[in-house]
Amino acid sequence: MQPRNSTRDTIAVGLGVCVICSLLVSTAAVYLKPKQEANKRLDIQKNILVAAGLLESGASIDPAKVEELFARIETKVLDLTTGQFTDEYTPAEFDADAIESDPATSIRLTAEQDLAAIRRRANFRLVYMLHEGPELKRLILPLHGKGLWSTMYGFLALEGDLNTIASLAFYQHGETPGLGGEIDNPLWKAHWAGKQVFEPGEWEEPKIEVIKGSVDPESANAEYQVDGLSGATLTSRGVTHTLEFWLGQDGYGPFLETLRGGEQNG
Repeated sequence: MQPRNSTRDTIAVGLGVCVICSLLVSTAAVYLKPKQEANKRLDIQKNILVAAGLLESGASIDPAKVEELFARIETKVLDLTTGQFTDEYTPAEFDADAIESDPATSIRLTAEQDLAAIRRRANFRLVYMLHEGPELKRLILPLHGKGLWSTMYGFLALEGDLNTIASLAFYQHGETPGLGGEIDNPLWKAHWAGKQVFEPGEWEEPKIEVIKGSVDPESANAEYQVDGLSGATLTSRGVTHTLEFWLGQDGYGPFLETLRGGEQNG
């Protein structure tokens, strides 16, 4: 007779526990995925509403109210290669990760192009607009770029003149708490409001930057500069390079030029 505490029985029990645990984890993952996706979508919508000025940062409101407010936001699919809106995708079916990873719908950036250190750039992006009557009040642009430790994901909101920054906020990153993580600090984020992206007439190269130290209000370039993050030079530089890329000619630059020319009908 085989002893009850034999090696074979121990291994069998261990395998049984592993199988049961695997089934439980897999079942939970499948069951929770729709809820996780819904929560992710809700969080993105909240961040867009904050950027649009329709929701106060940190405000807690129910999902139905978020949906109601978000209905005021016009979501469009932009073809970055042409600077024009496209109907090749609908916002509802848009999968940013799949588009960015597919060589047929994205480009591999050269070292010279890749200021934001993202390697690939999708050819299509979602952009968000808030109108006041026929006038564009705010344009919200998603962006991402490398900081010190992580890829930083955020939204840049421009006023209707397409040059004045309404807000810049990163909603996902892995930067060092207390240092680069201060990109989350409301006091630092407040420095962005009212800053200018381009010099008038010089629309091809953004001038906005995060500098080392504090901005001298008497400087001729003060309106294009934001205070650096103390002890986080590389994160600060990453923010500058992220904006430089996405507002340049390999990012939203051609689209912004098109809007300034009045060629998009919204």
